[in-house]
Amino acid sequence: MPRPYWKGYLKLSLVTCPVAMSPATSDSEKVRFHTLNKETGNRVVSQYVDSVTGKPVKDENEAKGYARGENDYARGENDYVILTDDDLDSVALDTVKTIDIDKFVPAESIEWVYLEKPHYLMPDDPVGHEAFAVIRDAMASDKVVGVSKLVIGRRERAVVLEPRGEGIVLWTLRFGDEVRPEESYFEGIDEEADPELIPLVQQLIKQKTSRWSSDMVSDPIQESLLKIIAEKKKALKPAKKAAKGKPDATQGSNVVNIMDALKKSVAAELKSSKAR
Repeated sequence: MPRPYWKGYLKLSLVTCPVAMSPATSDSEKVRFHTLNKETGNRVVSQYVDSVTGKPVKDENEAKGYARGENDYARGENDYVILTDDDLDSVALDTVKTIDIDKFVPAESIEWVYLEKPHYLMPDDPVGHEAFAVIRDAMASDKVVGVSKLVIGRRERAVVLEPRGEGIVLWTLRFGDEVRPEESYFEGIDEEADPELIPLVQQLIKQKTSRWSSDMVSDPIQESLLKIIAEKKKALKPAKKAAKGKPDATQGSNVVNIMDALKKSVAAELKSSKAR
């Protein structure tokens, strides 16, 4: 299990327990590339450079700067207010180390579009297991999620806590001004579908329904890249490009009879199911 990247306390009124949090997702398995000098094969490194002198800046000389006005970039390179680490630490909030649940909402009331990134939250000390379990099970029984705030990367984020199995999933939330209203995109769509078509689509849905599996979201590009890398490691010649197939007859026109298309889809699915 990867090391937690945050540790603190989960608090509900007078009930407090130490907890640890780890990201629920990871990009570590993704194929990553380094930028190389094609002529030498050496890696290309990046560094901060002074925009006036052109000289590299040492780590200890780097600082946070805030532009003093809208036209600071035009007025001069040195028109910034510099903030030190002490300045940034002085504005630290209680939410840096404490997840204080101040309200609860029905689990289904939070629209999915507001959910940003999931994290696993678990007890960080055997003494706190009981308090953690009580908070978790009470939320699960009432089918609610807890709403709180947490500082992540010097930025206070709204979060929700969702009971999941023996643990809790903490979701960071997008801010309201980050979510675009759906009405402006969906207002021109027909409100009701042809009732004669719905049963046909329902047949398709039933035939295509199965239990969820993580295999449904595999990355074909990632798999292809890994295959290419493996072939190159073995010093094999690049595979020949696959011959282009014949154009799909259905590409001739975008205008189709939806009833006929659905009937053909249902028939094809039934035939496929019998052949299995």
